[in-house]
Amino acid sequence: MAGGFVSGLLHPLSGMDHLLAMVSVGLWGAILGRPLLVALPVIFPAMMAGGAILGMVGAPVPPVELGIALSVLMLGMAIAFGLRPPVWLACVMVGVFALFHGYAHGRELPSAADPIGYSAGFVLSTGLLHIAGIAVGTLNDTRRGALFVKGLGAGIGVTGLYFLARVLL
Repeated sequence: MAGGFVSGLLHPLSGMDHLLAMVSVGLWGAILGRPLLVALPVIFPAMMAGGAILGMVGAPVPPVELGIALSVLMLGMAIAFGLRPPVWLACVMVGVFALFHGYAHGRELPSAADPIGYSAGFVLSTGLLHIAGIAVGTLNDTRRGALFVKGLGAGIGVTGLYFLARVLL
C-alpha cells in the first residue's frame, strides 16, 4: 500500500532535521551513559508515536517546525558542550522533542497510507538512527574521538541554528 511500512521506514531519512535529531538522541545517550544510554532511545520512539497520533487526528500543538529546529539546536549543543543534566531533565527534553517530530510524521502521513505500517516503519527507522548515534558515541571514549564527537555536536547545533533561522525569518 502506498505510504505503508517502507514509506515510514524511509521518511526519517528524507529530512535532515529529523535525521540529525534522531542520531543526536543516540549520540547524547551514549555520552551520558547508563541509564540514559538505554532510556533516551526508548523514550524518543515511544513519545514520537504519541506525537504521530496527535498529528494524525489534527490535535493543536505549538509551532511544530520551531520545536523540531530547537531539538536539533539543543541536542547538538548538549553534545558539543558535554551537558550532563539530571536524568529526569534529559528524559523530559527528549520526550518533548519526540512529540514534535512524531507530530510532523503524523501530519505528513499520506492519505492513502496504512497508518499502522507507516508508523511501524518510522519507529523502526528512528530506532536504527538512534543505534547509529550510539555507535558514533563510542568514539567519545578516546581523546581524539571525544574531540570529534564534540565537533560533530557543534556542527549539528549550528545546523539547528540554521533550521531555527528558517523558521523565524
